Amino acid sequence: MQTVVGVRFKRAGKIYYFSPGKLDIATDDDVIVETARGIEYGTAVIGPREVPDSDVVLPLKEVLRKATEADKNKVIDNGHKEQEAFGICEEKIRAHKLPMKLVQVEYTFDVNKIIFYFTADGRIDFRELVKDLAAVFRTRIELRQIGVRDEAKLMGGIGCCGRPLCCHTFLGEFEPVSIRMAKEQNLSLNPTKISGICGRLMCCLKYENECYCGKSQKRVKVKPPTQGSKVITAEGEGKVINLNQQRRTATILLDNSKTIVASWEDVIEKDEDDI
Repeated sequence: MQTVVGVRFKRAGKIYYFSPGKLDIATDDDVIVETARGIEYGTAVIGPREVPDSDVVLPLKEVLRKATEADKNKVIDNGHKEQEAFGICEEKIRAHKLPMKLVQVEYTFDVNKIIFYFTADGRIDFRELVKDLAAVFRTRIELRQIGVRDEAKLMGGIGCCGRPLCCHTFLGEFEPVSIRMAKEQNLSLNPTKISGICGRLMCCLKYENECYCGKSQKRVKVKPPTQGSKVITAEGEGKVINLNQQRRTATILLDNSKTIVASWEDVIEKDEDDI
């Protein structure tokens, strides 16, 4: 077992484990740590806890120190530099007539590297652009191409639900989402209704999917009838045309063409031998 603290470097970013060493670190403390990119400024989002060795990458690096006021001021100063670097890079992109869209600029805490995040439809030959940027900033330059989902995560925005984007506020990592999830939840397959502002399927299709696809049926005392099956109700026999997992009800088209809504407990599914 290892004693670790979880540190996050960006809002809704991935959480990385570090050893607290002899420091007394609590949740929401700002800390300075050493990563593969160099010295970084982050926030402890998970307090000290014991985790199995298999959950960490050994050797585990220690937190260097708690962040001081000088460190916090340096982060603010780096933010101003990032805004200036954004404008300069956009000018260079236009000068080189490159088909790419600059999304964000990030300085490492120790200012040893500047990372430019961009989107593009294909591969971009940005070697000359890197040379120009290196001549201006005189430090290590990295251009990193990202996808449209990563762009939405960095930029943020408001979803069709009227709330801030999940990926920008709390989702640490993207999970696979498929059109099958929308089908299982009886949602409209209109791309404009099930796609986020990034143009990809909405991440929230994953949230209730287990409830619909039956993976959580072991927690449900009454098994729901199968959509399309023949059933017996108090008002007669009919066919299940729709299921509401949240209300635990079924919409049934009776043989006399009447439509009713019945609770799962009040429906008996007929066996194939009985049909």
